[in-house]
Amino acid sequence: MPVSENRFKTAIKSGKPQIGLWLDMGEAIAAEIAGTSGFDWLVIDGEHGPNDLRSIIEQLRALSSSPAEPVVRVPVGETWIIKQMLDAGARTLLVPMVDSAEQARELVRAIHYPPHGIRGVGAAVARASAFNTIDDYAETAAEGLCLLVQVETRAAIADLDNILAVEGVDGVFIGPADLAADLGYLGRMDAPEVQEVIENAITKIVSAGKAAGILTFNETFNRRYLELGATFVAVGADVFEFATALRNLSARYKVGSSATKSPAKGY
Repeated sequence: MPVSENRFKTAIKSGKPQIGLWLDMGEAIAAEIAGTSGFDWLVIDGEHGPNDLRSIIEQLRALSSSPAEPVVRVPVGETWIIKQMLDAGARTLLVPMVDSAEQARELVRAIHYPPHGIRGVGAAVARASAFNTIDDYAETAAEGLCLLVQVETRAAIADLDNILAVEGVDGVFIGPADLAADLGYLGRMDAPEVQEVIENAITKIVSAGKAAGILTFNETFNRRYLELGATFVAVGADVFEFATALRNLSARYKVGSSATKSPAKGY
C-alpha cells in the first residue's frame, strides 16, 4: 500500500492556487477548528509558534480528517529536526532562511532515504508509516513529500536562480518580513523597494517552473501576488484573527473604545 496523495503537492504542481493560514497558537483544538474553515493549507509553525515535536504531532492528528493539507515549518533546516518531523508524519515541510543552492541541495538530501539522500531509516516505529502498516513506506515515501524553501534575505535573492535549479525543491516561499528587514526596511514590507524585490522574485520563480508562495495580512498585496502567478498564498494567522475578533467584540460594548489596530506592518 503506497502513501496517500499529498493534495497540496499535487495542487501546486498543477498551478492551482492554494489559500492558507498560519497556525501559531500551538494548540490542537485551534488547528482542528481551522481545519473546518475552508483553507487549502495550514502551516503548523515551529519557527515562531510555541511548538515542539509533541504539539506538532497533536496538531497533525487534529488535521488528519481535514480537507486542508498541513504544512510544518521547522525552526531551522537541520537534518535531525527534519528527520523527526518526517517520522512524525509531516509530509510538507517549509524550511526558513535558505540562503543558497547548497543549503537547498542538503535539504533535498535530508528528506530522502539512501541512496538518494541521508534520511535515517526508522519510520517503521513512527507515525509516518502508520506504525508499519504502510508496508512499502520506505519505497514510496518520496512521492508524498513536498519541500518548500524560504528565501528571505538579500543573499537568497542573489542566489535565487541557482536555488530554483535544485531538483527536489517543490516550491519557493518568500518571507516578506525578514526580507524587508534585510533590505533595510524593518517593519516596512509595504515599501515600494521591498515590493519590487518580491514581485521580481515571484515572476522569476514562476518562470522557472516552480511554485511561488508568500504570507501577508494585506489583501491587496495577496491578490497582486496571485495575479503574478504565486500558487500558495497564506493570508492570515490564527493568533491575529483570534485577537482581532475578541478586541472588536469587546470594543462594540465599551464606550470610547477604538477599533482594532491594523495588521503588523511586517505582514
